[in-house]
Amino acid sequence: MGTPLGDFIRAKRDSIQPESLGLPVHGRRRSPGLRRLDLAARSGISVEYLTRIEQGRDRNPSVAVVNALADALSLGPSERNHLRYLAKITGGECSAHTRPAPPRRDVRPSVLETLRLLEPGIAMVTNRLGDILAHTSGYESVTSGTGLLDADTPNLTRYLFTDPRARTFFADWDDIADEQVFDLWLAPSVENSEWFTAELAPTAGPDFTRRLNRHVVPRRGALHLNHPSGCELRLLRETLELSSDAQQLVVLLPADERTAQAVDQLRGRSPSRLRAIS
Repeated sequence: MGTPLGDFIRAKRDSIQPESLGLPVHGRRRSPGLRRLDLAARSGISVEYLTRIEQGRDRNPSVAVVNALADALSLGPSERNHLRYLAKITGGECSAHTRPAPPRRDVRPSVLETLRLLEPGIAMVTNRLGDILAHTSGYESVTSGTGLLDADTPNLTRYLFTDPRARTFFADWDDIADEQVFDLWLAPSVENSEWFTAELAPTAGPDFTRRLNRHVVPRRGALHLNHPSGCELRLLRETLELSSDAQQLVVLLPADERTAQAVDQLRGRSPSRLRAIS
């Protein structure tokens, strides 16, 4: 059975063309990307050791080995951080026989007061698993009619993969889906990730599982929304990490005058009220 660390290394190796690293290509290849032999040589480790890491038979490579693999794969800063994080959780994975508890859902009063000060702006508090824990009336306005907030405990990740309306609402659905799946790995603990994926995977299907195992580090550009009213919205995202709570405060800002006008029109339909979801 593989591990998150091994899956990421193998996926990244398969995505790299040898010539991009200045390596010669000899004849036809049985598999795409960089060979284990080439990666092992560039990392200064044996092919046998690399195979054990990729297959999950070695779960505790040293920091030096992890850094050498990052150099050999020419990882950028975000990918390096992700590789180190996966090495950490792979080395301390929880027992598969213990059902982990769900993440906390309460939001501190001071964070709720911050949301009130942001009214009538577009803002929400979420966790890495996609639970929407509180939001402003402005956020409700731009998501009205989409089904995102219809559930008693709305969850953005579940909505993306199980509600057909999500693919219309999010103009860049593929990118947003990759973002949400990637954030499962950044959840407060591997236990929470396992709890959530156990709940979601049966209904989300193989596309969710495929994205989860690809470990694609997202770019997180502007958010493009197709509101059911016909408005096209382009929103910039500012995220404040609430690290002690394992939560995030996300503020969405109109990226252009057309979006600003559309948001004003949508807000005119909704009362100004903060909602905290218990």
